[in-house]
Order: sequence, then C-alpha cells, then structure tokens
Amino acid sequence: MLHEPIVVERTYNAPIQQVWNALTQAAALRQWFFDVPAFEPRVGFAFEFTGKGKEGEPYLHHCVVTEADAPHKLAYSWRYEGAEGISLVTYELKAEGNRTHIRLIHTGTETFPAGKAFARENFVEGWTALIGTQLKTYAETGVENKA
Repeated sequence: MLHEPIVVERTYNAPIQQVWNALTQAAALRQWFFDVPAFEPRVGFAFEFTGKGKEGEPYLHHCVVTEADAPHKLAYSWRYEGAEGISLVTYELKAEGNRTHIRLIHTGTETFPAGKAFARENFVEGWTALIGTQLKTYAETGVENKA
C-alpha cells in the first residue's frame, strides 16, 4: 500500500486546451498552484518553487519536465532541496466533448525521508485540494482559488 501511486481524477467543465494552458503557463500556475517563476512544457526544462508544509516550513521543490505531449500528457520529476528521494508527477488529460478528464499520478513519494513532513497522507491531501478544488476553479472560471 505504501508504494501505491497517488492518483486523483476529476472532470472539469472546461475544454482540454484551457486545462492544458492552466498546467503549462507560468502566469496560470501562479494563480492556482505555486509561485512558479518560469515554466515551459518542454522535456528537460527545469523549474522550481517553494511550498509550505503543514507547519508553515518552506520546502524548495526542484522539478524537471520529463514528458510533454500537448494537450494530453505532462510529467515532471519532483524533489526537495536538501532531502533524499525523487518522485514523478504525471498529468493525463482526455477531452470529453467540451469537458476535460484529468488524472494526476504521483509516484515515488516513498523515496522521500520517513517522517511526518513527507507522509503519504500529506501528498494525498495536497493533490486533492490542488486538483479537486484549485485547478478545477481556475480552469473553469479563470479565477484564482489558492488556499
């Protein structure tokens, strides 16, 4: 169970290109995700951002795009400054008429240090909020909805 990927799936009332743009444009990412200074959906593109843990502690994330197949699939590595381990975040998009089904898969979280800060339930909670609420609201309305 601990090595199972984290999977969050939702269907948005937004066309696939609109959801793709929300995932791949730095200005859009800053609205619903994190303060990502720059982003390009290009294999090899490295980006970083700082996110806060449950206790408010900052975590610098280092990521590198590993797959970009517009507008259907985006994947990038995900690791933390000063911590062991590396994981992979994958977004799969499927058009359903004028709606989009998104499937987020996060694998490899078990490679991070053991302990509360990198607990599986924190990733599940975070991705559920990001994909289930924040990205959904942004993709459907273009309005920021960061917690």
